[in-house]
Amino acid sequence: MPRDSAVNRDLHGEAVEWDASTHLLAALVDHSAVANWMTATINSGEDADPLDYPEPVPRPDSPGSHENATADSGVEGTPDGRLPSVGQLSSFFS
Repeated sequence: MPRDSAVNRDLHGEAVEWDASTHLLAALVDHSAVANWMTATINSGEDADPLDYPEPVPRPDSPGSHENATADSGVEGTPDGRLPSVGQLSSFFS
């Protein structure tokens, strides 16, 4: 079945729209936002109010944190129920 078939969409929801490249792009956006936050925090004055930490890009495979997702998210993960990390996905597809 194609990744975006009706059966896969019914089984996995909007997670079928996200392939490895999309997950990697979301990770890139998250890391860039954190790097910008760090730069702005370091270069702000001592009297400045602290900046809010950036929110990660929401991912369809888990409602909360990507790292804390379990097998209940509808996506099969590793044997211990966790989804693979971005680094694991990158090394798998390279």
